[in-house]
Amino acid sequence: MPLPKISTPTYELELPSTGKKIKYRPFLVREEKILIIAMESEDDKQITGAVKEVISNCILTRGVKIEQLSTFDIEYLFLNIRGKSVGEEVEVLVTCPDDGTTQVPTSINLDEIKVQTAKNHSRDIKLDNDLILRMKYPSMEEFIKNNFSVEEINLENTFDLISSCIEQVYSEEESWSASDCTKKELREFLEQLSSKQFKEIETFFETMPKLSHVVKVKNPNTGVENEIVLEGLNAFFG
Repeated sequence: MPLPKISTPTYELELPSTGKKIKYRPFLVREEKILIIAMESEDDKQITGAVKEVISNCILTRGVKIEQLSTFDIEYLFLNIRGKSVGEEVEVLVTCPDDGTTQVPTSINLDEIKVQTAKNHSRDIKLDNDLILRMKYPSMEEFIKNNFSVEEINLENTFDLISSCIEQVYSEEESWSASDCTKKELREFLEQLSSKQFKEIETFFETMPKLSHVVKVKNPNTGVENEIVLEGLNAFFG
């Protein structure tokens, strides 16, 4: 007689970028194994395939294309999937900023972690009196690079990231879509920007929506109460 099938619970969440509700399930042991084997291989191609496979398997709502989701959508989704798999409470070590060395174990409820957006964030960057650069958010590939890849970040990677996040350049009279441009053309466009204009692009990435949660811990050595902001997926599972 074959062993019985174990039912898997399903959950629902809203994607931060659109508010669209999607259903998902936790990781299964075989999927955790896929991730672990891929990570141990230290092969970026294998890691990318594993992460895509696992997340795709866990999304139960039809028509969701994970390659088109923003990094913060995927981070939020991955956090919830893994949270339902390992438990709602996780313990992380946080370093007290008052002395910069003392680490305190802190319990965090994953359900309390949300995606936060800075007030000064905008996708539109004013380049001059006429031209505006509209950015789009990094997607699945960048999520994997930020959280799983062993590849080092360098200047070339940075320019590739920025180029991939250009949606269009427009003025009142004209519009140029990045999808109609080559990688070389986008790179040359970025290289002609001034330092001030390039800084505005950096601000877009620094202020874009991200997982964020505030914890309060008391330094046992100094007695000082610290308020610490944890940001990004690695802060909760790193």
